[in-house]
Amino acid sequence: MKSLTKEIIRLSNMNIYCEHLLQDKPPIIFIHGFVSSVSTFRRVIPKLSDSHSIIAIDLPGFGKSEKSTTFTYTYENYGRLITACMDYFNLDKASIVGHSMGGQVALHSTILVPERIDKLVLIASSGYLDKARAWQRYASYLPFSAQVAKRFVHKKTVQQYLENVLYDTTFVSRDLIEAYSQPLQEKNFYKTLIRLLRFREGDLSSEQLKEIHQPVLLIWGLEDRVVPVQIGVRLSEDLPNSHLYTYEKAGHLITEEKSQEVSRNILSFLDG
Repeated sequence: MKSLTKEIIRLSNMNIYCEHLLQDKPPIIFIHGFVSSVSTFRRVIPKLSDSHSIIAIDLPGFGKSEKSTTFTYTYENYGRLITACMDYFNLDKASIVGHSMGGQVALHSTILVPERIDKLVLIASSGYLDKARAWQRYASYLPFSAQVAKRFVHKKTVQQYLENVLYDTTFVSRDLIEAYSQPLQEKNFYKTLIRLLRFREGDLSSEQLKEIHQPVLLIWGLEDRVVPVQIGVRLSEDLPNSHLYTYEKAGHLITEEKSQEVSRNILSFLDG
């Protein structure tokens, strides 16, 4: 595998961490989920880089990207950021692989610029969540809300959070814990969480999903405790050109537990 370039790029007036490998091959953009980073795809990207250009970013507020206290954290603005990323790398068109919340970002990106999205791979994608409730939005403006968020997050250890997203807890490794721990040390991370709650506009509706006609591959672990496979079934019914593929003995972080199988699925789908 060729090594990826790792750098900070400037998108939408923010410093965004990016790992990329640009070559004369079809491009894939990778979008991670909530409280995650490009490390979500660390076992998958090497298996796809021989046949595709690779672009993976940490979304604003997460990973090694800027924890902006002025960015409006909505799926639509995240979608616009993906469009800006495509412009930055001069991509007319790309496929997107999105995990968990990243699946919603991928779907919103497709709604925004359908002519620029080739295919979608949604891995344990979030779906059908409502927008933030009024009391949650009001509470987010309280002066101590970030401290409350920090206390709530630290009720469990990073290892406990990882054990919840995995079926096979032997996959919890020191480097995985380190990757997920790093952003928790940053003061503005908790302000980011509050702003994300404040501006959450809700997931795409069934009616909106039916307007997405790109080919979609849905990948799910049957033991997913974070986003149950029933969400994948419902998405497969609403997305008109989709196929759901499930794995036994796999949880939410299926890119860790079934990296070989998931990579083969993705390659077959994108190149088929």
